Amino acid sequence: MSPLEILLFIVTLLVMVIGFCGALLPGLPGTPLIAVAALVHRWILGDRGASNGVLLILVLVAAVSAALDFAAAGYGAKRLGASWRGVVGAAIGGLLGLAWPPLGWILGPLLGAIAGEWIGGRPWTEARIAGLGAALGLLAGTAVKVAAAGAMIAVWTGHLLWRAFNAA
Repeated sequence: MSPLEILLFIVTLLVMVIGFCGALLPGLPGTPLIAVAALVHRWILGDRGASNGVLLILVLVAAVSAALDFAAAGYGAKRLGASWRGVVGAAIGGLLGLAWPPLGWILGPLLGAIAGEWIGGRPWTEARIAGLGAALGLLAGTAVKVAAAGAMIAVWTGHLLWRAFNAA
């Protein structure tokens, strides 16, 4: 690998780490940022970047993880009887909870979902259960995004290192 390739590898990897953090924190792009970083790396380096197959895998994983994140939040919410107010409340609570890590990251979605249901007119006992479902769904979606982000970084890094050491 040339010095330029090493520098671009490190910069791209740093952007991907930011994407990994984005998969963990609500409201930040996670897996899409990782896929875009790999695409830009390939655009700059051409054939010395990741192969088309690896790039396709990264884009597909980013798309599927986004869909599963959305589905998990909705499924968890609906499974325990939450309305759209509970899901929105969980998302708002998750964003507000960012200010108080790590406890706020867990309690924010839960309390936000409960508040959303309660403000929507549900009795406290129903709001509590529905809020728990929305919060659990959001946490499950986050787990999917984090796993996908880690796998994407590992595939891209492993592929490039394999190509670099086998080309020598």
